Amino acid sequence: MNRIEARFQELRRQGRKAFIPYIAAGDPTLERTAEIVVALEEAGADVVELGIPFSDPLADGAVNQEAALRALRHGTSLRDVLGMVQTLRKRSQVPIVLFTYFNPVHSYGLDRFGPDCRAAGVDGVLCVDLPPEEAGDYKASLDALDIATIFLLAPTSTDKRIETVSRHCTGFVYYVSRTGVTGEQARVGVDVRAMVAKIKQHTDKPVAVGFGISKPEHAAEIARYADGVIVGSAIVRMIGELGDSPETASKVAEFAKSLADAAKHA
Repeated sequence: MNRIEARFQELRRQGRKAFIPYIAAGDPTLERTAEIVVALEEAGADVVELGIPFSDPLADGAVNQEAALRALRHGTSLRDVLGMVQTLRKRSQVPIVLFTYFNPVHSYGLDRFGPDCRAAGVDGVLCVDLPPEEAGDYKASLDALDIATIFLLAPTSTDKRIETVSRHCTGFVYYVSRTGVTGEQARVGVDVRAMVAKIKQHTDKPVAVGFGISKPEHAAEIARYADGVIVGSAIVRMIGELGDSPETASKVAEFAKSLADAAKHA
């Protein structure tokens, strides 16, 4: 059992829900990213998603695209992120998921990717453009190392698709609460609750909801029926506005705590 599964089991025993923030690794710098991860854990993060910078992030909205480009301008690579995680493990044991596209993994080398993730202390990988049907070697290599493989479900997913994705997921099932790309929205879609209930008919694995959640009231609403609340763009936007400042981590943590408290006390 890895850290992600252990955390969700602990939360389930406590009757609480997971708060999962997403940040872009290397924005504004890798050193600042490590500080932000520690601050997020102290603010109540149960799992942290680290976005691997990629030049063509098709599933990301403007905020996350700009963060990835800033990280790439600093020369941030997958290897650099793994090195940062390995160093971070001296300070934090928060479960870490890499949010990536397959191109960086393929370029890195699938034969080295899993072992190096394991050595660094990565707990799970979400490869957003790799469907389960094409993920055989990738999944087998990560399964053998007890690294969670997380896949996406969407509002358009059929019963058959829900069953397939749920069967291949480990760690948790990631439900994208709307069609399109990441980004903040004014309110949670009216069909999210029904879709989460539908997914839960196919699996007893935790279901976490992301894409568009940006306010404490959103987090509280989602936490009433999902097992985890994922917030990305709102946090990434704040990091972009604050930049490489000594206050960045503490200010991000203050905002994150409001989201974590809302999710955990719903």
